[in-house]
Amino acid sequence: MFRTMSPRQNKSAFRQLRQNVPVFAALGDDTRLSLLTKLSGLPRLSIAGLTRGSRLTRQAITKHLRVLQRAGLVRGVRRGRERLFELESQPVADARRALDGISRKWDEALARLKAIVDE
Repeated sequence: MFRTMSPRQNKSAFRQLRQNVPVFAALGDDTRLSLLTKLSGLPRLSIAGLTRGSRLTRQAITKHLRVLQRAGLVRGVRRGRERLFELESQPVADARRALDGISRKWDEALARLKAIVDE
C-alpha cells in the first residue's frame, strides 16, 4: 500500500530540484519577474528598452539582468554598441517539470492518506 522512493530515487529527485534553485531564486524577485514579463512579449530588448516605464536605473536593471543570466533565464546578444536581451524558456520549462513532479508526489501522498482514512 505505501510506496516510497528508493534512496537513489530520492537523490535523483533532490538533484533535479537543486539544479532549479537559481531559477526559483531569480523568479522570486518582483523586479526580475517584471523584466521577464517584458521579455516574454518581445523578441529582444536593450537595457534602455527594459528601463522604459520603470523607476529603476540602468545600473539596477543591469544588476537584475546579471542574476537572470546566471540562472539561464535570459541571454544577452551584442548588437553594435548595445546588448539586447532575450528570454530563454528552457530553464522555466525545467523548473515547471520539477514543480509538476513535486505536485504529483503530494497528490500521491494525499491519495494514500485518503485511502487510510476511508478504511
